[in-house]
Amino acid sequence: MGSGPSIPDVSVPRDRVVVVTGGNTGLGYEAAKHIAMMGATVIIACRSEQRAMEAIERMNKEFREAKERGEKNIIQDDKLNVEFMLLDLASLKSTMNFIAMFKSSGRKLHVLLCNAGVGLVVRGYTEDGYEMHFQVNYLGHFLLVAHLLPIMKQSGDDCRIVFVSSSAHEYGNFNLEKAQAKIETDYSRMKYYGNSKMYQIQHMSCLVRRLQDSNVSVTCLHPGIVATEINRNYSDMRCFHGMIRCMNNTGCFKSSYQGAITLIDAAVNPKWKGVNDVYFVKTKPAATASAARNKQYQEDLWKYSLHCLQDYLSDDVISALEGLK
Repeated sequence: MGSGPSIPDVSVPRDRVVVVTGGNTGLGYEAAKHIAMMGATVIIACRSEQRAMEAIERMNKEFREAKERGEKNIIQDDKLNVEFMLLDLASLKSTMNFIAMFKSSGRKLHVLLCNAGVGLVVRGYTEDGYEMHFQVNYLGHFLLVAHLLPIMKQSGDDCRIVFVSSSAHEYGNFNLEKAQAKIETDYSRMKYYGNSKMYQIQHMSCLVRRLQDSNVSVTCLHPGIVATEINRNYSDMRCFHGMIRCMNNTGCFKSSYQGAITLIDAAVNPKWKGVNDVYFVKTKPAATASAARNKQYQEDLWKYSLHCLQDYLSDDVISALEGLK
């Protein structure tokens, strides 16, 4: 048997700025830490400052231990260049505050790793009235991309947007009339989680069509079945929880580190420079469900998303997003 995927052996310039949503825990934590250990400036964007600062402290502790072990291919600085910025994707107001704060910093942005998300939560709604999976996993990231894309276009060569999707997109059911699960009987945790992951793939394809000949490439990925905090959301689903516990006991789950390898690879591997519209599994291009690749569905979702965010997108932002300027 061959070995599994590994983190690419590359160094990243200190002035290369990487934003990781949900970078304080799970996949995002491992991705943020290892990209910072390669040299990049990393911003972990999440909703808890306390948890973020604890995560940064832990990252630096693990970084020091790695240096003491003589681990190769990591920077030799005293500490990692990792920062926190407040972002709650369940709030469009919070998302706009993050955007304003990032813009005011005057930073460039080279990699936007859209990792934060919820999974298999009970039917519920954000303060903006959207179904939780829809906004946190998809719509909030759409808003981030819309406003930060102009910065990325001005940030030099090889900028990347990476969406952390899932094989669960295969369980999605494209029906925008039911996108917000207003009727309780329409709601299924797996279906609506799958929908949000399908939307991310569709978002990728829509962006690629509008970013032709651009310095910004867009990809997405399935990290594998990973033991992360997201698992707590279905502890009340007895049959499903039993199956998950069995999988965990038999070693079917990947660790957060193993799952993060595909995120890190998509974000920094030089061989993916300029590569677009690709869904990675185990660091290799893979096929997606037909609904995710349906161009009419993709464009319908795009129009629906612009409608949902009409109060947060100026004409200038929309023109830039549509590739008109």
